[in-house]
Amino acid sequence: MVMSKNPKDAATDKISSRAWKTLIILSLLATMAMYAETMLVPAIPDLIKDFHISYSTSSWILTTYLLAGAIMTPIAGKMSDICGKKKMLLVIMIVYAVGVSLGGFVTNIYEMLAVRVVQGMGMSMFPIAFGLIREQFPISKIAIGQGIISSMFAGGAVIGLVAGGHLIQNYGWQATFFSIIPIVLALLVIVQRFIHVDEAHPQWRSEEIKEQNTKPKNSIDIQGAVTLAVSVTAFLMALTFVETGDMVGSSTMIGLVVIGIVYLILFAIIEKRSKSPLIDLKILFNKVILPSNILIMIVGMSMFMVFQTIPVLIRSPTPLGFGEDPVATANVQLPFALVLLIVGPTSGFIISKLGSTKPIIIGSVISAMGFASLFVYHSTEFMISISLAILSTGLSLTNVGAMNVIMVATPKQNVGASLGMSTLIRIIGASVGPAMAGMFMQTHRTSLPGVSGTFPTPDSYNLIFLIATIIAISSIGLAIFLRKFVSKTIVHIK
Repeated sequence: MVMSKNPKDAATDKISSRAWKTLIILSLLATMAMYAETMLVPAIPDLIKDFHISYSTSSWILTTYLLAGAIMTPIAGKMSDICGKKKMLLVIMIVYAVGVSLGGFVTNIYEMLAVRVVQGMGMSMFPIAFGLIREQFPISKIAIGQGIISSMFAGGAVIGLVAGGHLIQNYGWQATFFSIIPIVLALLVIVQRFIHVDEAHPQWRSEEIKEQNTKPKNSIDIQGAVTLAVSVTAFLMALTFVETGDMVGSSTMIGLVVIGIVYLILFAIIEKRSKSPLIDLKILFNKVILPSNILIMIVGMSMFMVFQTIPVLIRSPTPLGFGEDPVATANVQLPFALVLLIVGPTSGFIISKLGSTKPIIIGSVISAMGFASLFVYHSTEFMISISLAILSTGLSLTNVGAMNVIMVATPKQNVGASLGMSTLIRIIGASVGPAMAGMFMQTHRTSLPGVSGTFPTPDSYNLIFLIATIIAISSIGLAIFLRKFVSKTIVHIK
């Protein structure tokens, strides 16, 4: 769209007070959600002990949350088109409030996983939030709104790690859930009272009319959501049976892999025939978009592999770990979140200076350096923090560049669907990371004299960081391929 530049049109480029108010409220929502997620990270060793579960089973505390969010996100997006964005946002917030309210009362792993499913459904509020920003901000200023909300996710992670560590150490992990209840209830009232969606920004009104005249009737791809959920869950559950080593466990693992493959094929068939697919296969297999989405999936997998592994390493008794408390565990991971907070708001500047593909290559190299540093230098807490800061820098640059490539490479009429698909793929990658880390920690354990229980051996951490390094190195080759192909097909991407 080419905008005229006379004074009258220039006035429509201004961000209204209502838009700023909406942005502030939605930014608080993003901060709360990421706080709720990261505050529990330092407590993973406590949950393993209190629930008497294996390390691979503990990975489902993160994975279940992510899978629920991955499946619910596109469904909520479609429901918001049908029922209205504000109404759907409030419904999802109520569901989320129920989940966090129950979290502090669970007594076993099954109750915890059920609660995490409910909380994961709350993740679907964010595509709706971005949709509200899109409606109320002028076209030329949308990036400002999205950048601010994205940076608040990182801000929530910083707060979550710091506050979560102190709450867990002084009051127990249950207190982390109780601390969110007044926040989410207050935000429910604020959203209901102060967010208004009755009027879109003038620049979007003509676009809405065009969309209403051209887009197909709204439908929800329930079959696609179910088959995808079964397929991904089956593959991840298969990883938990690697630990057993017996005939029954091996047979179950093979059966789960077969189920995963069958349902993946069914998912592809359903998506090909669906009028409103969760994943548009034509867009996905674009020669530019596919490698970009693979890189985004690697970013998600890497981040949550760290969230699963580092707390166990820091809190395991010496000499297998550092024997630290939840506060120290949070402090070690704090540089990771701080870098995300810094790089997020500067992403637009980075792209304007380096183009879209250079950050991907630079980020992939830095990510490989970060994981390699973790592999070689995870014998001190200081070096772990430095390595995590390096890794976070690389992951941030890769994610920024890959998302921008996808936005530019996707036809304008499909940008929303394409970004939603990328979010889904990233979450799926994030769900794989904890499962993979948990598998290695469970298969390489030992006991210590005078200490009850078993703990991951140094070999488990070496394997986790080595495999992550190999994956990161392979992403460098993918990034170089992407740059060469992009330069041939999309000339206006640097």
